Amino acid sequence: MTEGARPRGSQEPLDTAYDVALLDLDGVVYLGGTAIPGAAEALRKADAAGMRLAYVTNNAFRTPAAIAALLTSFGAPASPQDVVTSAQAAARLLAERLPAGAPVLVIGGSGLRMALRERGLRPVSTAADKPQAVIQGYSPDVNYSMLAEGGLAVAAGALFVASNGDLTLPSRRGRQPGNGSLIQVVATATGVQPLVAGKPEPPLHRESVLRTGARHPLVVGDRLDTDIEGAHRVGTDSMLVLTGVTGPAEAVAAQPSQRPTYLAEDLTGLLEPHPEISAEDGAFGCRGWTARRRGDRLELDGDGERIDGLRALCAAAWAEAGDPDATVSSEAAQAALRRLER
Repeated sequence: MTEGARPRGSQEPLDTAYDVALLDLDGVVYLGGTAIPGAAEALRKADAAGMRLAYVTNNAFRTPAAIAALLTSFGAPASPQDVVTSAQAAARLLAERLPAGAPVLVIGGSGLRMALRERGLRPVSTAADKPQAVIQGYSPDVNYSMLAEGGLAVAAGALFVASNGDLTLPSRRGRQPGNGSLIQVVATATGVQPLVAGKPEPPLHRESVLRTGARHPLVVGDRLDTDIEGAHRVGTDSMLVLTGVTGPAEAVAAQPSQRPTYLAEDLTGLLEPHPEISAEDGAFGCRGWTARRRGDRLELDGDGERIDGLRALCAAAWAEAGDPDATVSSEAAQAALRRLER
């Protein structure tokens, strides 16, 4: 079995095994602006244990100060310096390609404008300003006029950069369109796809490491396609929490590039050691659970905490006859997971 073919164990709590937690926000700390139960307390305990907390978000709408204020209102330890946004990563990406003072057309909100100014670039609003680049990030105020001006600028040759490519945003009402959906308006109209700064692309991770000085970071997120895949792309360990977008069935059926190092129900997973998963004769054990894969089927027996059963199932699903790249169908995952719900 190759490294990464099953969730890893850790004899010491993760908040002492890693120096910095690179934490996603929506779906991890809060959901649709409402605090996830127990998240703030877990973060306070991790902070007290010596782990530095960095809040790393693909959402470019709010400024770091506004995000920090929201987090502290929930009781989480945070300052503006602890917040790293895709707007900041996108602004650095542009500053490395444009001269100081270059005009950049903004499709988005104040978070993008502030990040551009911090990098010595000049935010503008119309194609008539002859922008050298267009930057687009999520904002509930994005309208047709903004998109039209951005499209005109990109068609005239402006560099097109997106803060992130998330197709959806989690909310209490369900998944809503994200920036990845909105950028397709300009991309479709011009035939130009943007450079993307946010997860899973490397620029946001690079920005986070530069700002925190992390030497052994742990990425923490709720999405396989952004948080966990982004960690894979830069060779960083990751922890998936089940409080946001990704559910147990999706974790079991994850493709190799989106398999987390650790699994946890929520942020309390930072405070605990993680169990080693045993493997013997094709059976994978985690505390009271044993999982096995038979062809396209998964079998699960035992009892105990749900997360331990999920860890055993993921180990069985991710390793098949010496081929750790083999995946199971979501239907097979759902069938096995019914055992956990009994």
